[in-house]
Amino acid sequence: MTFSVSAGSIHALCGENGAGKSTLLKILSGVHRPDTGTVRIAGRDVRFESPADALRGGIAVIYQELHLVPHLTVAENVLLGHPPHRLGWIDRTQSRATVRALLERTGIDLPLDIEVVKLSIAQRQMVEIAKALSREATVIAFDEPTSSLSSREVATLFRIIRTLRDQGKAVLYVSHRMDEIFELCDQATVLRDGTHVETFPDLGKIDAGVLVQRMVGREIDDIYGWRPRPIGEPRLTLPEFTAHTGEIVGVFGLVGAGRSELLKRVVAHPARAIRQGIVLCPEDRKKEGILPDGSVAENINISRRRHTAKTGFWIDRKIEDENARAQIDALRIRTPSPDQRIKLLSGGNQQKAILGRWLGDHIRVLLLDEPTRGIDVGAKREIYEIVYGLAETGVAVVFVSSELPEVLGVADRVVVMRDGAVSAEFAREDATPERCLAAALPATEEVA
Repeated sequence: MTFSVSAGSIHALCGENGAGKSTLLKILSGVHRPDTGTVRIAGRDVRFESPADALRGGIAVIYQELHLVPHLTVAENVLLGHPPHRLGWIDRTQSRATVRALLERTGIDLPLDIEVVKLSIAQRQMVEIAKALSREATVIAFDEPTSSLSSREVATLFRIIRTLRDQGKAVLYVSHRMDEIFELCDQATVLRDGTHVETFPDLGKIDAGVLVQRMVGREIDDIYGWRPRPIGEPRLTLPEFTAHTGEIVGVFGLVGAGRSELLKRVVAHPARAIRQGIVLCPEDRKKEGILPDGSVAENINISRRRHTAKTGFWIDRKIEDENARAQIDALRIRTPSPDQRIKLLSGGNQQKAILGRWLGDHIRVLLLDEPTRGIDVGAKREIYEIVYGLAETGVAVVFVSSELPEVLGVADRVVVMRDGAVSAEFAREDATPERCLAAALPATEEVA
């Protein structure tokens, strides 16, 4: 793997889940140490033994899970570990002045004295960026930074990242969203199976199809692959809408529209919902979807133990092993073995394992909340195929996504939410980006 990132550029790092992007960032940030190879910064070979070592070397990585102290203020978090001090006492006046200057230089608008716990996700990312600048980082990497942001927050983040580029920083940008990569980045490097595939020095000279083909090693003409199917009788009736047998209802809305709350209301009593054949794959799979320290097999089988546990206590390991292997094969879950801890799998493979939890059971309604968030394009197509297959067996699917192209590409019918209520509903053929976005925006806003 050999590629370079220039100062004053935004360089996309692309590849499917498991391609090696996260591993590369962890090597760069000192979390992992490379077995072979060389990292060179400003013409000098470096080897970081710890994250603190990498910070001293001018490297900052801003992960999806932000590393902030919730009940410290913005100023305290920015200067955590190296505040100005006099005679052993922190100089709070100088601290505030230093942080204010950092924020003004980058165009970040944040109150200095508010506790970080009271900030939005987007504002917390700004704090992380300010932290990196306070350490005089010359290389700043972003790992899926927009996964929980609204369109307005994304625009603000992009403005700040461009400012960093214009100030001479080398920016690495990891994202599965092709539109973001082509809007923001100057160059791109593609990784596959831990190896360097190709670096594109000018993204303006290629299109998304070329990049995707290099990532997955094959052509994907239509990522969504939607196909019609018979739609039957009502299967799930809510005050907001009805989902029918064999139907995929796409639910779109901006952050805070109430989509996730709607799904959780449907499964307010999980045991009762499961008995009725209603199951949920939640938005936050790490906190709500998986047992992180459990094995892949345990995560697949956890819902079936009401059937496989003998006399309520003894688990039939043979049945569970057979089911886990069947789901791993059917869903092409990439894991060394069923006994691998699920937290060590990529996001796409974790999501497929969650789906596999329900495929061995009789389900009538499948609720999916952001099922492809943080998942590469190849794994997305596999998830869509699983969803279509379930719908073709008569399962009613409610598919929530903040990505409008995904909703339009997957759904048979689109429901738009705003302020906790349904604001519009469209048949597939009538659902256009303009109509859906207009229905999602507050009445005082207009679609550009």
